[in-house]
Amino acid sequence: MGELGLCRRTPDTHMSVPATEMVDGDRIDAITLAALEAFPAQLAGYYAAIPRGFENWRPPSWTGIPSEPFTPIEQICHVRDIEIDGYHERFARTLREGDPLLPNIDGETLARERQYANEDSAAVLAAFRHARTQSLALIAAFTPAQLARTAQFDGRQITLRGLVHMLCSHDQQHLSGMQWLLAGIHSGG
Repeated sequence: MGELGLCRRTPDTHMSVPATEMVDGDRIDAITLAALEAFPAQLAGYYAAIPRGFENWRPPSWTGIPSEPFTPIEQICHVRDIEIDGYHERFARTLREGDPLLPNIDGETLARERQYANEDSAAVLAAFRHARTQSLALIAAFTPAQLARTAQFDGRQITLRGLVHMLCSHDQQHLSGMQWLLAGIHSGG
């Protein structure tokens, strides 16, 4: 995997970020914070686009899915649980411990153990929105020294700032996963 960070676009591309909003080394950049804040509504909107009766739809093949191979309801449950059991815990341990080893979470095991297929989507999305609000409050309070703290995650050293970017990347993977599922549903499998 490449170096973590913000891809800065030049003004002649379709999107530019004003220089005053670029990362200054002290805080998380505004574009990442905006993406993290917008994600709960985007996820809920994509889930609402799933036709009734397809909440537990599985394609004949998962080849090409840009996220973990989860049904629509499993996608939203996974995002909720990774926010709480994954990133809340990862942030806390990185702040509390010296270079802790942060384990990956086996999402497929969680899906089975927690019976994601039987979850109520409205409750899942509400719990996720609440958890994301907590995450955003934590992230906004991180000091420059805290953002520089390190942990071991996914086979490499990463800073707390890097974990925030990983969370944003995870969000984007699941939006893509939901679109991939919608494409399959509307293509007849």
